[in-house]
Amino acid sequence: MAFITFENVGIKAVAACVPQKISSNFDLRDLIPDNEVEKTVNAIGIREKRFADADVCSSDLCYKAAEKLFEDNQIDRESIDALIFITSTPDYKQPATAPSLQYRLGLKKATLSFDVNLACSGYVYGLSIAFSFVSQTGVDKVLLLAGETLSKTVSQKDKVTAPLFGDAGTATLIEKGTNYGTSYFSLNSDGSGVDILNMPYGGYRNPSCAVGFEEKTDQDGNILHGEHLHMDGMGIFNFGIKLVPIDIKYTIERSGKSLSEIDIILFHQANKMMTDFLAKRLKFDLKNVPYCLEKYGNTGPASIPLTIVTQMHNSESYPNRKNVLMSGFGAGLSWGTAITTMEESRISEVIEY
Repeated sequence: MAFITFENVGIKAVAACVPQKISSNFDLRDLIPDNEVEKTVNAIGIREKRFADADVCSSDLCYKAAEKLFEDNQIDRESIDALIFITSTPDYKQPATAPSLQYRLGLKKATLSFDVNLACSGYVYGLSIAFSFVSQTGVDKVLLLAGETLSKTVSQKDKVTAPLFGDAGTATLIEKGTNYGTSYFSLNSDGSGVDILNMPYGGYRNPSCAVGFEEKTDQDGNILHGEHLHMDGMGIFNFGIKLVPIDIKYTIERSGKSLSEIDIILFHQANKMMTDFLAKRLKFDLKNVPYCLEKYGNTGPASIPLTIVTQMHNSESYPNRKNVLMSGFGAGLSWGTAITTMEESRISEVIEY
């Protein structure tokens, strides 16, 4: 386990943007039998998701979130030293999308900018990268953008993935400050599970081709082609419940804290059955585990900051934010845990695009 400690770096502000189009899981009755729809929705905790229009990319949603963050916090764009874009749905295979976001947002040309191709663990990993840069001399503020348009990667004829994934874009500002104290990160990976959640075609191992776009029916009747997202649901569940609690306990122990000192746990919004199970295994009070997946589904690396914006914007909700634990896990396989403070973080209202 890679364990990293940071001093006097923290989250200044968070904003998020979701598409206007709503996709209800109760509209999947052609895919899921009537008598199973309610059971499925209750198990995964997702009633609806947001889907981006065909011409809207994850970068567009992140751009809108960043503009909201700048406006709400009167951020001088010249003060941004780095821009990190976390996504598995970039604008192009080449070039990276981050430089175009730097340009669209009117940031200085001296802004360090790059993409990181990580899925559901991406926000925790991205925070660790941003914290690392801000810890250095010469970098004071980093804009971390995390977004996905996963609806474009999912077969709507696949009852495993169709009920789960939605679209969103988020923006987080990380800066120096003695008021932030100490933060802790544990980062992990296990590539032996690469096939548990992947898109088999469309890269350079299996390039886009006619064969890759041939629809095939699996043993459960799901219809997908090679450039759709394929998921072994039980494989992901078993991975999560086995390794995530171990990493959370390890991070808490290494931080010198106890579970009772953790105010909030922000899980990646995979599905409610899994995250409820994780909280119960940890013996952590579910009232301090915010959820946004009922309305937005699994939005990949955007899910943790989207939860922050939709559930923690009101200061009366979750007022204790001294020790916030974040847990991201998914494709790769990769997973990570962070403990940081959000006592002085400014949280915008979610916007639509």
